[in-house]
Amino acid sequence: MSNFETRIQYLKYQVLKEVAKEAWEQNLVENVLDIPKKIIPGKTPTMRCCVYKERAILQERVKLAMGGDRTNPNIIEVIDIACDECPIGGYEVTNTCRGCLVQRCKVACPKDAIYFDNNHQAHIDKSKCINCGACARACQYTAIINRKRPCENACTVKAIEANEDQAAKINDDKCIKCGACISQCPFGAIMDKSFILDAIDYIIKSENNTEFKVYALIAPAIADSFREYKLGQIVTGLKELGFYDVIEVAKGADLVAYSEAKELDEKGSLLSSCCPAFVDYVRKNFPQMADDISTNLSPMAAIAKVLKDDDINCKVVFIGPCTAKKAEILQERVGQYVDVALTFEELQALFDSREIDLASLDESTLDQASYYGRVFARSGGLTEAIRQGLGEIGSSLELKPEVCSGIEMCRAALLKRNRGMLQSNFLEGMACVGGCIGGAGTLQKFGIKKENVDNYAKSSTIQDISESVSRKNI
Repeated sequence: MSNFETRIQYLKYQVLKEVAKEAWEQNLVENVLDIPKKIIPGKTPTMRCCVYKERAILQERVKLAMGGDRTNPNIIEVIDIACDECPIGGYEVTNTCRGCLVQRCKVACPKDAIYFDNNHQAHIDKSKCINCGACARACQYTAIINRKRPCENACTVKAIEANEDQAAKINDDKCIKCGACISQCPFGAIMDKSFILDAIDYIIKSENNTEFKVYALIAPAIADSFREYKLGQIVTGLKELGFYDVIEVAKGADLVAYSEAKELDEKGSLLSSCCPAFVDYVRKNFPQMADDISTNLSPMAAIAKVLKDDDINCKVVFIGPCTAKKAEILQERVGQYVDVALTFEELQALFDSREIDLASLDESTLDQASYYGRVFARSGGLTEAIRQGLGEIGSSLELKPEVCSGIEMCRAALLKRNRGMLQSNFLEGMACVGGCIGGAGTLQKFGIKKENVDNYAKSSTIQDISESVSRKNI
């Protein structure tokens, strides 16, 4: 479990690895039902009531590892039978209630949901309560608390609801596919669909047809997620998996930074387009600002377009820290360029499914992007690149940026902008706290270090964006 910080993350990895192993051998259909038994043998202790329920849940994880319900447009799904341990959320009166005479909680309640027993202890009538929180704010003893499920707490766009059985349910109209709920569910009841089988299928086809090329696009956040290895070893490992070549998404970031700087210079004000979850959030919650979003493709799609323009028959597999990228490639505008999106968790499973020991590999060269393209992986990096881009195109525009890390900060900035209170002409929005290095598909969920990305960026031999854009090194 060295690369994984929780048991849930490790279980997910085990399922992905076993699914991948069977897929490489093309035995998945025959052996799919045996995978839970391999992971949890007969007398293995489990966190559930019995080994049989644990295996049933694992079988649902196997289905999601194989792509899940393709008719469901959301790439994040709830495993209903795994979501059975969290208490129903809402406001509750704790035993610190003093039964005071002032009864501010009752006065504050707009629905008369507060009542008292013979000992003057306050209680909440759930049939009347609307969870407004007025009682909690009024209580001088802070005796009333809001018990939210971890997934609900994690979801800053309020997309987590409850179904008729009180299990978690995702409101697709609100969900931005950031994956925050996945890493915060203590029972692993929420999981993103995996398209690892699609990637394996493409690689197998390419091994039988030398004209069929499969490219791996690696996001710059890899410098933080795979901390134990050198980047060149990861590149070698990807080629041993069967990828024809490995391309930095940071190269696409250079293309976007240069183009977006020109667009900002022309329009005078802009919202960034690089984070698909942020873009989705703006479109769903601030539709009046949708036209302010940059028209540029994301770095992933921008570099994939270069590859497809050169070879329309090639296949492009993105590998990064982001679950929202899986949703992004379902868009027609992006899906024509990117065929599969995987996370770093899935990449680790791919390596181990073929018993590739990264530490023992020689390093391959990867020198394609500039410093500015590589720092896109962390909050503030895009703004640095835009400032550099404006300088390189000779713009006289004074950059007044607003850097937002996490949806709550993005929401605050967008509200100010909507009211004309934000004195900025460029808003960098990242849905994940810290930027891409805080994504739901990273290996290490905690203790992320932007220093790893900065050191990776500083190692580039290309210091100007225009130099990177002009180089034909793909």
